[in-house]
Amino acid sequence: MIERYSREEMSKIWELDSKFKYYLDVELAVCKAYNKLGQISQVVLDDIISKASFSVDRIDEIEKEVHHDLIAFLTNVNENVGENSRYIHMGMTSSDVIDTALALQMQDAGKIILKDLDNLIAAIKEKAKEHKTTICIGRSHGVHAEPMTFGVKLCGWIDLFERNKRNFEKALEESKVGQISGPVGTYSNISPEIEKIACEFLNLKPAKFSTQVIARDIHAQYHQALALIASVIEQVAVELRHLQRTEVLEVEEGFSKGQKGSSAMPHKKNPISGENLSGLARVVRSNSVAAMENIPLWHERDISHSSVERIIFPDSTVLIDYMLSRLERTIKNLVVHNDNMLKNTKLFGGIVFSQKVLLKLCSKGLLREDAYKIVQKNALDAFNNNGSFIDNLMNDKEVLDKLNKEEIESCFDINDYLHNIDEIYRRFGI
Repeated sequence: MIERYSREEMSKIWELDSKFKYYLDVELAVCKAYNKLGQISQVVLDDIISKASFSVDRIDEIEKEVHHDLIAFLTNVNENVGENSRYIHMGMTSSDVIDTALALQMQDAGKIILKDLDNLIAAIKEKAKEHKTTICIGRSHGVHAEPMTFGVKLCGWIDLFERNKRNFEKALEESKVGQISGPVGTYSNISPEIEKIACEFLNLKPAKFSTQVIARDIHAQYHQALALIASVIEQVAVELRHLQRTEVLEVEEGFSKGQKGSSAMPHKKNPISGENLSGLARVVRSNSVAAMENIPLWHERDISHSSVERIIFPDSTVLIDYMLSRLERTIKNLVVHNDNMLKNTKLFGGIVFSQKVLLKLCSKGLLREDAYKIVQKNALDAFNNNGSFIDNLMNDKEVLDKLNKEEIESCFDINDYLHNIDEIYRRFGI
């Protein structure tokens, strides 16, 4: 199959004209399969291929009468092909065309999404290289925990997207199936060999079993993979939004010349990309729920899934394409305030070094519980009174009985937190 669309053309995959092109691809693949088995002559096949075409306007006109878009499509194609149109759709049912064409659309959309993921991962890696040793504070429960580097934080994001790329690849491979099995999937008027050959022409695998439709858990898995991508995009977006808060101000989204943040407050620079991505993630996740609702159909088939899929497939794939691209731009244009990051690690005289002091006291023979009480007393006093943790330690007799001033100061060496950074980076090939 020819790769039809570039990354910027995701929406075209789902336009009506494209949908019918996919339909025609499937019909012609089946005709080629009949030809390969000697059931359609080469002359007939060449005639069909040369004449097979459609007009969306004409299909719309026919559909107003027949109320069935696949029949309207076939009627229009048959009008153009003429006598040899009797070989088109031979032994098939509507879902053979519709579900197999949908698989092709999913594959083409998937190629764009995989490229988007690669671009985003590359952008994060570049930013991680730049900030490998940029000291920042790690937080748990939103509260300062211990120092880390911004580059290590970015490595966590690389991990998220690499894992979800692999997950999406699995869902994409699972959905790479077509069906040409006729009514209720029994091959009553068409050979399984036709299905096999036609799917080969389309670069698909025959479904192991189809009940006139391809099982919708396959499509739900695809949407679940998209929802997971959306959720990790939001995870990054929420982190960036928190870090841009005025009282934190460790990073900012790029703010272009002439950009305005508020109609009322000229000073505002808002994390609009992060907020936009958080909102769109909700839509993609909601669509994945609709995809799961499509799994239980009546008996061998119904069309309750059809109306849903006409919305959720275009919406979710277009949104994920947009979201990945927007996050990539946001990462590339991210303003990192190194000085504020470092300053935040030193708040209250370095209370985030409390574990180093705890361990140092334990190494001098204090029981952990006793050491913990001493360290916590000095740390909370600094926090509650806007004081200095290191100064408190330097004036605490219980501490000075065990540690001299040089030993206390050594607990505040930021480089102690960096000696395993190379190992983390090695895991990501950076």
